[in-house]
Amino acid sequence: MAGASRELPVNSSPAVASNAEGEEIEVLESTDVLPVAPEDQWKSLFDKYDPDNSGFISTERFRDLLATYGSELDPHKLEVLLALADGNADGKICYQDFVNLMSNKRSNSFRRAILQGGRQLKGCSLRDEAGLGLSQRLIRHVAYETLPREVDRKWYFDSYTYCPPPWLILAITIAEVAVFMYYGFQLDRLVLQVSSPSFLKSPLPYHPQLRAQAWRYLSYIFMHTGIEHLSLNMAMQLLVGVPLEMVHGALRIGLVYACGVLAGSLAVSVTDMTAPVVGSSGGVYALVSAHLANVVMNWSGMKCQFKLFRMAMALVCMSVEFGRAVWLRFYPPAFPPCPNPSFVAHLGGVVVGLTLGVVVLQNYEQRLQEQSLFWIFFSVYALFVLCAVFWNTFAYGLLDVRLPPTP
Repeated sequence: MAGASRELPVNSSPAVASNAEGEEIEVLESTDVLPVAPEDQWKSLFDKYDPDNSGFISTERFRDLLATYGSELDPHKLEVLLALADGNADGKICYQDFVNLMSNKRSNSFRRAILQGGRQLKGCSLRDEAGLGLSQRLIRHVAYETLPREVDRKWYFDSYTYCPPPWLILAITIAEVAVFMYYGFQLDRLVLQVSSPSFLKSPLPYHPQLRAQAWRYLSYIFMHTGIEHLSLNMAMQLLVGVPLEMVHGALRIGLVYACGVLAGSLAVSVTDMTAPVVGSSGGVYALVSAHLANVVMNWSGMKCQFKLFRMAMALVCMSVEFGRAVWLRFYPPAFPPCPNPSFVAHLGGVVVGLTLGVVVLQNYEQRLQEQSLFWIFFSVYALFVLCAVFWNTFAYGLLDVRLPPTP
């Protein structure tokens, strides 16, 4: 490959290498990087080595391509690159694996190789690295909080840039605090705002008499029964939601959060038909329960400090908040016959977290649309939403439910 190689920028992303016998694959911190080009350039390059337009190139042609366009690679690394690209060991490489490899991106083949038995990280772990700045230490802390495999932690540490920052959870939290303070001054109370006669007159809470106003199934998260309700939700939302968003991105975490919020209000409309709903507990419990389940399922791999104690504290906080909601629901309302807000939204969030949420957190950097379990849970969730819509449309009249008056 001499004469065709060229100097490339050093990259600390994890790569894979094989020993001379080819008996095991180890993960290395490599400085070998393949040149990056836009996908249309990769398509032209792929077509050059696929004159028959079959959608595949042979491993031998891929070896020739690396010799012409790649950097100087250790022979063992080259063999593993070929093995990773050829996930079915049939001697052919498909276009998407080709783009992933040439763009220095991990493919599903990479993940399968790492997950096979006997793999070890070579060199010191990320936790042992010294001389890191404050921002780097924060990224390392987040990696150990959320990811169970060292290869994922190193990959995340090398690639995270704070761009974009974790804006979604912060924006939701700021909006909740702003709304709470607005109604705190308007209602002249911060504790148990729900006891004010004007509390449910806001356009934000879900109320069974106003269930035709579809935005209320989501907007209720910005109203809270009091400062004690807001404080517990805000603490769990920030401590769990922000690190998860830093790792998995706003789109995925927003999906879990929004599904938990919607499931919470719909669950109340089906099971606690006369009660209103306020608070962000549906979304918060979806994120927290998904994270706790991910920690339990990957207990040996999760290296966060004091994880047993912290799990216990998280469960205590969730239990205290849920107990407060149950007590408030059955406490005599200040303005009967309208009952106090329901607690069922918490349970809806937990169910979403233990299903959709776990699938999202278990598939770091993998495409959710390629995960059959994701589509199973998403289909069940969509079916639940559809049934709940029909329930809200017809059941109240058929069952002759006596609803509290419009606030």
